[in-house]
Amino acid sequence: MSDQELILYDVKGRIATITINRPDKANSCNISMLKAIYEGLINADEDDKVKCILVKSAGQRFFSAGYDLKEATGDPSNAAKIQDWGRKINETIVLMKKPVITQIQGSAIGFGVLLILASDLRVFADREKEELYLRLPEMGISVFTQTGATLLPLLAFGLSYAKNLLFTTDKVGVEELKNINFPTRVFPLDQLDYETLSFVKQISKYQTEFLYLLKSMLTIMNKGYIKSCFDLEDECGKVFYATEKKSMKELDDFIKGLYKKYS
Repeated sequence: MSDQELILYDVKGRIATITINRPDKANSCNISMLKAIYEGLINADEDDKVKCILVKSAGQRFFSAGYDLKEATGDPSNAAKIQDWGRKINETIVLMKKPVITQIQGSAIGFGVLLILASDLRVFADREKEELYLRLPEMGISVFTQTGATLLPLLAFGLSYAKNLLFTTDKVGVEELKNINFPTRVFPLDQLDYETLSFVKQISKYQTEFLYLLKSMLTIMNKGYIKSCFDLEDECGKVFYATEKKSMKELDDFIKGLYKKYS
């Protein structure tokens, strides 16, 4: 399958659909795929015909297993590119004027979870935990929490539950997510495509000014905070990945400096 076929972009009526199409690799995303997702978001945002953006993936087992680990843990320059494009995608979804709806049919890990958290609305398949779960594994695999991995759980779940997900790396199923009112809609798997599209079509019928201004108002109220949080993650990531590690005293001083800079 060519790189052009790994991310599909389609516009029908008022809806632009971005599909991650790499089910044989658990819909994990390499650099070229991240670029294509970003380009799809920008194209949809700039297309006057489009009012809503739907993000989905192929296959049933995984929504997305996150970044392609072969690239993420290989050449350091590739890892830096992945971090850059991952931040661009998640920051764009959060800050863009058009609503982004994610359809989740299978499990999501790492960046796959962040795509879901960054989205405005989420439609889940009603599946058992072993078939569909969210997991943020960064602590367990020593990959630093960047590209929104601390900010987005905090925005979506609040401080306590965000800490729970990040420190434990536990899997969270649909029933647990229902208990905290996280899914916007939940449908049977065999009806998911039809019902999600019907739901997105309904959202896209809202008056354009209302649709765009509502999201934009909420974003503007929090824009400075959101951008500073992405910057904070990047700054801490540089320390984590630095060749020369800081002593406990140096790390303590660095954290005190962060408090002064970002408070």
